[in-house]
Amino acid sequence: MRISTLARALSDSLARVICGTEDKIALVLAAFFAGGHVLLEDAPGTGKSTLAKALARSVDCSFRRIQFTPDLLPADVTGLNVWDPASRSFVFRPGPVFCSVLLADEINRAAPRTQSALLECMGENQVTVDGVSYPMAEPFFVIATENPVEAKGTFPLPEAQLDRFMIRLSLGYPDKAAEADMARLWLRGSDTPLDGLTSVCAAEDVLAARREVEAVAVSPKVTDYVVAITSATRDDAALRLGVSPRGTLHLLRMSQAIASMDGRNYVLPDDVKRAAVPVLAHRILSSAQNRLKLSRSAPEIIERIVASIPSPVD
Repeated sequence: MRISTLARALSDSLARVICGTEDKIALVLAAFFAGGHVLLEDAPGTGKSTLAKALARSVDCSFRRIQFTPDLLPADVTGLNVWDPASRSFVFRPGPVFCSVLLADEINRAAPRTQSALLECMGENQVTVDGVSYPMAEPFFVIATENPVEAKGTFPLPEAQLDRFMIRLSLGYPDKAAEADMARLWLRGSDTPLDGLTSVCAAEDVLAARREVEAVAVSPKVTDYVVAITSATRDDAALRLGVSPRGTLHLLRMSQAIASMDGRNYVLPDDVKRAAVPVLAHRILSSAQNRLKLSRSAPEIIERIVASIPSPVD
């Protein structure tokens, strides 16, 4: 199944549950096909968890949900070795992280030590317990959610954790027409729209799509364009932390996925511009002087930097 066809099938499936966010769904699917992970940061009740569940039901693969709380321990995420009296030895009991689609719900409610349990599996596709490494499922995809307007009982995500997410998105509130459509969907009968979802593809289709994304051509000029954008964040006076090299790679891979979903086997500068804010905005930190002036938000700073870099022309 071609990635453009697969993307349409998954988008149509998700649209049966989530209304009015087609552009955001396209970015989530692009990150999914690019092999990245997604952080959904939005107010309660905007469909963050529902989107993760709908994606898992649309793909024939395993799904787990972890409700992050202050008392959650790292072993509750990754698993641990337990004593087996029958074999008189310790046996590894996998945690909920061993699945294809993981919903890390309200991730910022867990302590940093528990959040760090996701660092290795998100960055290296493996979990190490007591010196033994266990590979993750293929594909492995994390959708984490957090509520940015509530501070009580929460812990800010460290920069190292944020950098593991390929994109950060806010679904936002739907317009009136989309919200009316959503109400009609969810009020139709006793079953929810989620109950009626069936898989439209298998895990093997997603892995094939990821190989297709990797094969999308990126010209040297486009590569230099991406590097110029990320390098500019490190020299910007408004920032005290610029984009990491991982951010450069994520921007390139995300651009490849967008191009492939559009039916092209090569990346255009417009693909890079479309991916820049969701890929880069959560990786930068404003300088103290910029925060005092309350000048611009992170997305606005990325948009300004992208606009300042000339696009390559063949």
